[in-house]
Amino acid sequence: MNIVREQHGENNSLIRVTVGEADYGQEVEKALREYRRKANIPGFRPGMVPMGIIRKMYGKGVVAEQSYRTASNSVFEYLQKEGIDYLGDVIPAEEQGAFDFENNTEFEFVFEIGEAPAIHLELSDKDKLTYSKIKVDKKMHDDYRSNYLRRYGRLVDVDTVTADEALTVTLDNGDMNVADAYVGLISMSEEERKPFQGKKVGDKMHVNINELYKNPAQRAACLQVKENELEGINPEFEMEITKIRKFAEPELNEEFFKMAFPQGDVTDEAGFDKFIDSQIESELRRESDYLFTLQLRDYLLKKADLKMPEAFLKRWLYTINEGKFTMEEIEKDFDQFLKMFTWNYLQKHFIKADNLTVTKEEATAEAKALAAAQFAQYGMPSAPDDMLAGYAEKILADKEQGQKIYEKLYEMKVVEDVKSKIKVTEKAVSAEDFAKLAKEL
Repeated sequence: MNIVREQHGENNSLIRVTVGEADYGQEVEKALREYRRKANIPGFRPGMVPMGIIRKMYGKGVVAEQSYRTASNSVFEYLQKEGIDYLGDVIPAEEQGAFDFENNTEFEFVFEIGEAPAIHLELSDKDKLTYSKIKVDKKMHDDYRSNYLRRYGRLVDVDTVTADEALTVTLDNGDMNVADAYVGLISMSEEERKPFQGKKVGDKMHVNINELYKNPAQRAACLQVKENELEGINPEFEMEITKIRKFAEPELNEEFFKMAFPQGDVTDEAGFDKFIDSQIESELRRESDYLFTLQLRDYLLKKADLKMPEAFLKRWLYTINEGKFTMEEIEKDFDQFLKMFTWNYLQKHFIKADNLTVTKEEATAEAKALAAAQFAQYGMPSAPDDMLAGYAEKILADKEQGQKIYEKLYEMKVVEDVKSKIKVTEKAVSAEDFAKLAKEL
């Protein structure tokens, strides 16, 4: 066996592997004996087919398979022995010789690798970034408070439409009459609500159901029909309001606090307002952390200025996706892919250099937080710990979800690690200014 490595461009190499019968012969014979054992050929008992027939039927394919496998395995052994770090995976090169697996015994296989660029990053307090912290204002507090209380509120009858009430109406166009139809103003924009504002129970108005609900599913629900029955219905209706209901916040009494906070950590309105502020700050901190991560990522990518083997990576993507994407499609999204690929490569550098680890306990805590957020969306802001632990276990057992959690935690570790090496200045900004910064990224 002979292995020769040739530079094929910046951070790109070809590895030529020449294998002979002495390298792969034993594996060929082993594979042919297995074919003979399993062969079912008329006229011969199982396992008694002459080897000459087996060799004639399968020999060429087996030689091709085993010689390639031997060459491929030798490439990985060579890379490990020489300490060559590569990106993606080893792929067959576009350049290959002519193979005659029937008559020849020596073959040259050519493989291609993208070499991992060396990382030289010296970080100090001369590297400066700004951490943007969103200021909590009164409107933010009141909106969050109102939305939180909505989970425990109820609908009460009122006389007049003022904002986002829920309406019960009768719809009539002469051809069909729909009693007790539901029209929810909460799902409409301010402009769409205007025609309803000031209306009272008993008032009538003309509506076009297609304009009222552009979504067919909503339209069908309002008219109490199936979606496939919408066609042919005259959309012009006279609508009479029969009931107006408005959301009413619950009273902040002992009953509410026991229901909303069964663990007893919030027992009065002052404590409730502190809880609301802490929830807002927690959510805003996640937003700030996310924005800072993007800023830090872009800063490090620019500072490291790594030269990636782009042509190789495009061919690698095409190869591993087995033709699912054309080269034109890969080219279209390649810049974004390269950015994330390089960022992941940089993260691995810091993880290895600074011995960063994520423990099972940290992953479990993150999975529990994810489960808690999901429960909160469905109206259970204080799910029992044993329930959260059970769901966290299921999340981590799922290969894809578990991997995402570990990747997220490792990224957080890298960000904190780099933050400790550079100068980060915290700056309070309004929600509007923060949104502008986020949009730029």
